[in-house]
Amino acid sequence: MCGIVGYIGNRQAYPILIKGLHRLEYRGYDSAGIALIDHDHLKVYKTKGKVSELELFAQQKDITGTIGIAHTRWATHGEPTQTNAHPHFSQTEEIAIIHNGIIENYSVLKEGLIKEGYTFQSQTDTEVLVQLIEYMKKSNGTDLPTAVQLALNEVVGAYAIAVLERNNPDMIVAARKGSPLVIGIGEDEYFIGSDATPIIEFTDQVTYIGDEEIVTIQRNKPLRIRTIGNIDKTPEIQKLEMTLNQLEKGGYPHFMLKEIFEQPQTLSDCMRGRVNVDSDNITLAGFIDNKEKFLKAKRIIITACGTSWHAAQIGMYAIEEYARIPVEVEYSSEFRYRKPVINKDDIVIAISQSGETADTLAAIELAKQQEAFIFGICNVVGSSIPRKTHSGCYTHVGPEIGVASTKAFTAQVTVLTMLAILIGKEKGTISHDEYLRLIRELSLIPDKVSEILQKSDQMIAELSKSFTYASNCIYLGRGYNFPVALEGALKLKEISYIHAEGYPAAEMKHGAIALISNEMPVVVIATQSDTYEKVTSNIQEIKARKGRIISVVTEGDTQVRDLSTFCIEVPKTEPCLTPLLSVIPLQLLAYHIAVVKGCDVDQPRNLAKSVTVE
Repeated sequence: MCGIVGYIGNRQAYPILIKGLHRLEYRGYDSAGIALIDHDHLKVYKTKGKVSELELFAQQKDITGTIGIAHTRWATHGEPTQTNAHPHFSQTEEIAIIHNGIIENYSVLKEGLIKEGYTFQSQTDTEVLVQLIEYMKKSNGTDLPTAVQLALNEVVGAYAIAVLERNNPDMIVAARKGSPLVIGIGEDEYFIGSDATPIIEFTDQVTYIGDEEIVTIQRNKPLRIRTIGNIDKTPEIQKLEMTLNQLEKGGYPHFMLKEIFEQPQTLSDCMRGRVNVDSDNITLAGFIDNKEKFLKAKRIIITACGTSWHAAQIGMYAIEEYARIPVEVEYSSEFRYRKPVINKDDIVIAISQSGETADTLAAIELAKQQEAFIFGICNVVGSSIPRKTHSGCYTHVGPEIGVASTKAFTAQVTVLTMLAILIGKEKGTISHDEYLRLIRELSLIPDKVSEILQKSDQMIAELSKSFTYASNCIYLGRGYNFPVALEGALKLKEISYIHAEGYPAAEMKHGAIALISNEMPVVVIATQSDTYEKVTSNIQEIKARKGRIISVVTEGDTQVRDLSTFCIEVPKTEPCLTPLLSVIPLQLLAYHIAVVKGCDVDQPRNLAKSVTVE
C-alpha cells in the first residue's frame, strides 16, 4: 500500500520524484523519503509525516542528480518514524532500496544475516531485503541485477522494489511480485511508479511488470526484463488511457468531493457502448465471449473487500432476482482461510477498484486451482486482476484518488446490475418488457444522480453541522438498500472517525435498538419499494425512543418526511437501481461531516487506497 516512484534520464530527478510522491500519497502517508545519485554520491533524505514534510526537510539539502527513487509509506513493519521510513541503506551504504509489500520470512532472513555480521537500524522487513541484496552481491561477486535476482529467490512474500547502487549511477533495478509496478518510457528517460499517476505527465507509453519479473533500467539503453528464474521477457508497451486533468482537483477543495460530483459522467462512461436504448440492448463483451458458462452456472461466488464487498452484496440481490442463479458473497480476506467448496461449474466474480487488492488476488488463485471460471470487475487497466482472470469488465471511471471510494462503488454496482439483467434476458428469467424497462431506466440514472447533487449538496452541508457532535451512528436499510446502509456507515467511519454501523432495518430490534436515544443519529434509507411500509414501522420505533432520524426517501414522500428530523429526497427509479441514487446523499453526508470536523478527507488516518498487503 506504499507508493514508489523512480526516474532516470537527463533531467533533475528531484522535482519529478516529489511530484510523483504527491500523486501517489493516497497509497500511504505515514512517512516519505528520497534517494538520489549525483556522480558517485548516494544521498538519502527521509522524514516522518507526509510528502510536504519531506519537501521542507530537503530544502537545505543537496538534491542534485538525474537518477533517483522515492517512497511514501503506509506502515506495516515498524511504527511510522524517520528511521523506519524508506529508502533504506545497506550496511555499507552502497545500496538503497524502496519497497511496497511484505517480506513474510524476513525474521528468518534477518537471523541469518546477523550471523554474517550484519546489523540493523530499523524495525522494517525492507531493511532485511536490502542487506540480503548486498550480501548476495558480495558473497557471489555478482552485479546488482543478479544480486537482486538471487535475493528475491530467497524471499517469501509480496514486493515491488526499486534499487540504486552508489557506484552504478546509470542503473535502477526494479522488480515485483504481488504489488504493482509500471515503467514509463520517454525519450532517453524512464519513469517508475506503483501506478501510472506519477508518469502520465511525462509519457503515455508504459509497460506493466509481471509477477516475479526483474527489470534493469539503464540510461540510454533498452529495458531488460527477466524472471527470477532467469528467463528473458520482451517488454509489452501499452498506451495509457488516463489524462493529466483526471489527476487534478479541478477547483474542488478535495478529491473526494470532485469524485462524488463526477458520478453522472463516470456512470455514463461505464455504460457507454454497453447500454443502448436505441437498439434496446445491453452489450458486455466479457459476458458474450463466455455466455455458455454464465448460462450453465449452478452458482456464482462474488469475492471482494471493503466498499467493493458492499457493491457485491447489491450484485447478489440483482443476480438472484433477475438471473435466478444462487449467489454467495465472500470477504476475500476470509475466503481462502475457511477452505471453501468451489466447483468447476461455479463462476467466481472478483471485484477491486485498483485491481491489486492482495486478498482478492489470493482468492482468485484459490478459485483457479479449483478450475472455476473467474470474471474480474476492475477500474485500472493493466492491473493484476484483469491479467489473472479469464474474462471481465472494466468500470472506466478514471483514477480515484480519494481514499474513501465513491465513483468506483457506483460503477461496480452498475456493472453487476448490467450483468444480472443480461443473464436474465439470455436465460429467459425476465420478460422482454421488463428487460426493456430496466435498460431505459438504467440510461436515466446519470441524469438522476446529477439532479441529487445539484439539489442536495448545500442542504446536506448545512445538515452536517448538526451531527458533528455524534460519536456513534446507525444506518438502516432493507433489500437493495441494506448494502447501501453498510456503505454509508463505512464512509462515515473512514473519513469522520465517527463509529457507525449498518443494519437491516428489521434487525434493529434484535439488539441495536438498545442504543437509540436523543443523542443517536439514525440514517434510514426509506425509498419506495415493497418493504416501504415495513421500514416506516421501524422508523416509528426509533421515533418512539427519541432517536434523531435522517431519512432518504423517494421524491414526493410525505409519510416518512413527517416522522423524520431531516429528510433528503432522491428521484424514483426501479428498486434494483435505487442504490445508485440512495448512496449519493450518504457520500455527501460523510464528506460534509468530515469537513466540518476538520478531518483530512482525502487522506484519513491509518488508511491507504490500494491494499496490496494481507
